[in-house]
Amino acid sequence: MVGTPSDGTSGRPRYLPIAEHGLIGDLRSVALVGTDGTIDWYCCPAFDAPSVFASILDAERGGCFELAAAVPARTKQFYFPDTNVLITRFFTDDGVGEVQDFMPITGESREAARHRLIRRVLCVRGSIPFHARVAPRFDYGTQPHTVHMVGAVAVFESEKMSLGLTATVPLEADEFDAHGDFKLSEGESAVFALDRVGGDVTPRCCPNQEAEEQFAATVAYWRRWLSASKYRGRWREMVHRSALTLKLLTYAPTGAIVAAPTTSLPEDLGGERNWDYRYVWVRDAAFCVYALLRLGFTDEATEFMAFLTRHISPGDGKPSGPLQIMYGIDGRTDLPERELEHWEGHEGSAPVRVGNAAADQLQLDIYGALIDSIYLYDKWAQPISSAQWDDVCALVDWVCENWDQPDEGIWETRGGRKKFLYSRLMCWVAIERAVRMANRRGLPADIVRWRGVRDTIYRRIMSHGWSERRQAFVQHEDDEVLDAAVLMMPLSKFIAPTDPKWLSTLDALTQDLVSDSLVYRYDPVASPDGLRGDEGTFSICSFWYVEAMVRAGRVDEARLAFEKMVTYANHLGLYAEEISHTGEQQGNFPQAFTHLALISAAFNLDKALG
Repeated sequence: MVGTPSDGTSGRPRYLPIAEHGLIGDLRSVALVGTDGTIDWYCCPAFDAPSVFASILDAERGGCFELAAAVPARTKQFYFPDTNVLITRFFTDDGVGEVQDFMPITGESREAARHRLIRRVLCVRGSIPFHARVAPRFDYGTQPHTVHMVGAVAVFESEKMSLGLTATVPLEADEFDAHGDFKLSEGESAVFALDRVGGDVTPRCCPNQEAEEQFAATVAYWRRWLSASKYRGRWREMVHRSALTLKLLTYAPTGAIVAAPTTSLPEDLGGERNWDYRYVWVRDAAFCVYALLRLGFTDEATEFMAFLTRHISPGDGKPSGPLQIMYGIDGRTDLPERELEHWEGHEGSAPVRVGNAAADQLQLDIYGALIDSIYLYDKWAQPISSAQWDDVCALVDWVCENWDQPDEGIWETRGGRKKFLYSRLMCWVAIERAVRMANRRGLPADIVRWRGVRDTIYRRIMSHGWSERRQAFVQHEDDEVLDAAVLMMPLSKFIAPTDPKWLSTLDALTQDLVSDSLVYRYDPVASPDGLRGDEGTFSICSFWYVEAMVRAGRVDEARLAFEKMVTYANHLGLYAEEISHTGEQQGNFPQAFTHLALISAAFNLDKALG
């Protein structure tokens, strides 16, 4: 039987809001730490591995790591400056304490197999009693486990994984969990270290001195990485927090970039719009490369290009298309979707899904995002190789043959394929950027054919994607539904940002899809997407909207919209996928799409302001 954790001794609510969390990680996996000091999401040893702690998705059966003041306390949370080391502070009647949460970055050494999570507790004023409770639930809460003490180490063992918990304060173990109560006075500290153990990795104590050294090394790593940023604009703190977040979403062993580190956090509380985002979306990852290159981070782009070459690009017997829209962090293509029926979901928002059936969809826009990122890498980082150019040519040739197919589109609708304008737009981008590369470097290509298809797509969009009645570009051909994805038209340089047709479209979008600077993707009533329930505004679209207004010369409006979006971030500057009607974060958290769009909007707005 699998143990079931209680709500703990702190009287915490069954579910903290999604936004009440910070993120730590080691470029292999991450953990979400609540503002009350509880880790309630952690997959080990990788982003897409089964969860160890998941009380954010089921308060009783998901598992958690509680560490908090044992008396009533106010809490505040912040990042150690310019790092991904998270500090949660506890303010009590008798003192002030804090928990420093981090995962050491171990590189490719043998220690990389340890997957260590360190929680360092300090009392900085007065004295505070603390309570700790570690309650892992393996394999999404389906694998039974035992816990026993081996000296001072609590060892949690299941069929497929074992964890070792060491602490500098006494621990006790019951049937399924380990716990400890201790009191710290000013200047005193305690350390908890959770390691995956087995094989060559054995439990190892983490004394105060070692924890302090690893803390310093982790801080130095993140500050050294961030120092490469070239951004010096007005929103430096927000941009750098977004960059640090995108870096946390990279999987160092392969260069993969995940769309988000969580699964099934609801887009609508109580609804079914709950998806697993712990995979590499070609589109999202390509846009991440653009954002990181814009800031001067070329290593991540190089590593992602290597991931593309190994797993996605044509060649070595792989077909030139259609590409799968998403891949596992190790490049695998099989991502079957299933429901965890034993979990209730965040705030009762079932189903909880693992895997993603959208992997089998046709989304033609990914070719534009991918080739645009290759174009930018070739321009800003280093020239692509002859073999990579051959791959680009094969992809572009496939786009030339297949651009006119109906597809599921960028929003992965499950209401049937249509001829989406955004898909046509990004097919145009794919060909146009390849033509640019060929011309700039004198690379061999069927330029006459490519230009012919590019121009055909352009004319098709202008004739069939424009609604005379709406005086706007629309979601799909010969229809009148608006879609925020068309905000990418001027951003991708398809149309001049001051073109009368575009300005009319911007006005129509503002009237129909914008609510106090927040932008809806589309109207699901006017354009059924095959899913029940409502959704919030889509944060990437809100930042696209800012950038579109900047380029249209509406800089004052853009700045106000951007500043309003900043107020919707959580206390750490993090964003989920969507924002609810009441301003709450919704969907998987944090979302790469949102943060990369923030970077681009801030960069262009700052440039326009001079």
